[in-house]
Amino acid sequence: MSRYRLVPTPAQETALMGHCGHARYVWNLGLEQRLMWRPGRPPTPGYLAQAAQLTEARAAEPWLAAGSQTVQQQALRDLDQAWRNFWAGTHSRPTWRRAGQHEGFRIVGPQAQRVERLNRKWGRVWVPKAGWIKFRWSRQIPDAKSYRITRDSAGRSHIAFAAIPAPVPAPGTREVVGIDRGVAASAALSTGELLSCPALRRTEKTRLVKLQQQLARCRRGSNRRTRIKVAIARLRARETDRRKDWVEKLSTDLARGFDLIRVEDLKIRNMTRSARGTIEEPGRNVRAKAGLNRGILAQGWGLLVTRLEQKAPGRVEKVNPAYTSQTCAECGHCASENRENQAAFRCVACGHTAHADVNAARNIAAGRAVTARRGTRSVPLKREPHLATSA
Repeated sequence: MSRYRLVPTPAQETALMGHCGHARYVWNLGLEQRLMWRPGRPPTPGYLAQAAQLTEARAAEPWLAAGSQTVQQQALRDLDQAWRNFWAGTHSRPTWRRAGQHEGFRIVGPQAQRVERLNRKWGRVWVPKAGWIKFRWSRQIPDAKSYRITRDSAGRSHIAFAAIPAPVPAPGTREVVGIDRGVAASAALSTGELLSCPALRRTEKTRLVKLQQQLARCRRGSNRRTRIKVAIARLRARETDRRKDWVEKLSTDLARGFDLIRVEDLKIRNMTRSARGTIEEPGRNVRAKAGLNRGILAQGWGLLVTRLEQKAPGRVEKVNPAYTSQTCAECGHCASENRENQAAFRCVACGHTAHADVNAARNIAAGRAVTARRGTRSVPLKREPHLATSA
């Protein structure tokens, strides 16, 4: 999707929040009906039955009829599609939508195509019951038949036009690049580049800590707590925006500059799993593991690979990460002594020295997958030869 910053007036923002509330109410009510099914009971109503019930509800409830019928019907369509995705095994089960966290609605049909450009920087879009709303014209608008308006926890509104962008064409140079993802260096390329994902500045981190301390002292439900939560959300959104911007630019540069991109096949969900354990078997070094998990998630590892696969389909390969950081990229010798520390790599066999992450990226670029016996798949080091048997 192509997303743009929406700039509504106070009256329009009130109308948008009303649409979000109606969409959330219809979604949760439809989800409740779906979850009422039990074995032995008749099937719960599907989209057509729920759409008919929505018409009856709009006739009986003036506050629901004051909203847009398109917004409410699309909420039911989105719910139906979410259940289809769940039964197909591609997505998890639909969950409840909460105020302040899941704020958004979708517009389809001819109304979604009423978009006009005002000048070089601004455009406007027609939203039912809200009128013309301005947005930042940061790039060309795609040809889309629907759009979705969302509001994040920081109070910002965005409009996203549903259109799949064309993939980035390959340069045709037959060059291959390997990417080693880490915490000290977010991405190390086999070309020797060490890239870091931008984060909050030192002053911003200090302010975030102070705001979190103030939040802990606020009374629940107070206006002061609400203001502090919005201030924290704005800092978090700033950090997220910087990470997404870095991922978008890096993934585009890699897709344009290399024909084949190799990355580690990391199980990020397993790597960032909590270490606190259970009451019977409590974990160890829980605080240190929690800090490591936050460091990993702040680097955008999964988002980078996802965007690479979307921009360069068929040109992204995942390599087994086993022993890539202990294997020499020059001679192929694998030993734990090669890794002197986090950044230094010195091969004990040939004396090759390099940055440890760059050396690992070169192994990834070569597609060098090491087995548990610390040998390559083609030349295992510790496997007995098979004797030929007579027929």
